[in-house]
Amino acid sequence: MPTEEQKDAVIFVCHMLSNLYQPISLFRYDRRLKSFYILAGRNDGLSILIKPNGNWDFEL
Repeated sequence: MPTEEQKDAVIFVCHMLSNLYQPISLFRYDRRLKSFYILAGRNDGLSILIKPNGNWDFEL
């Protein structure tokens, strides 16, 4: 189950991507890792992982 911090971070990141006119190709919650994964941007160039504590990082 996602944490409140994750929910807030997901809303923030999706809102930021939307404001920058970046398409979101994939949005997934991984129960094993307890993390959200977002693949976005033109040519799927942005990969974002949102951890249970609400911190998020760009993945390479």
